[in-house]
Amino acid sequence: MNINDKSVLEMLNKLIVLNRLNKRQILQMVNLVSISNNMNDLKDNLKWESSKSFHQNI
Repeated sequence: MNINDKSVLEMLNKLIVLNRLNKRQILQMVNLVSISNNMNDLKDNLKWESSKSFHQNI
């Protein structure tokens, strides 16, 4: 997805607000946008990244 696209930015803003993302999660999301094909893909990537970081902290 193109982070410079207005519709993508609007979707990201909604995702931030609805999920009450913190700064770390927002930065992670911004990094994953370019490798994600759509919003569902982005959400899956975010879940995977968060579970990966959780397991690294154990």
